[in-house]
Amino acid sequence: MSVNPSGSRKIRNWTLTVDRDLCIGAASCIAVAPKAYALDNEAKAIFLDTADNETDEVLLDSAKACPTAAIIIHDEKGKQIYP
Repeated sequence: MSVNPSGSRKIRNWTLTVDRDLCIGAASCIAVAPKAYALDNEAKAIFLDTADNETDEVLLDSAKACPTAAIIIHDEKGKQIYP
């Protein structure tokens, strides 16, 4: 399990955040980026230690796949990339 499974995770130049209030456990992020996410015991998405093995494109696609837009991505300057 990850050191910081919930909240924000810096992956290369991006900071990804899983909003646990928005996450409904649809697991679409896992379908797109299985090395980045898993569901915890509350059926909420958490980051895996292997998240940085996914490409930026796959990470963005995983955020776009979330039906509740619970994955928020910011660039290195803090500008929100998605949603």
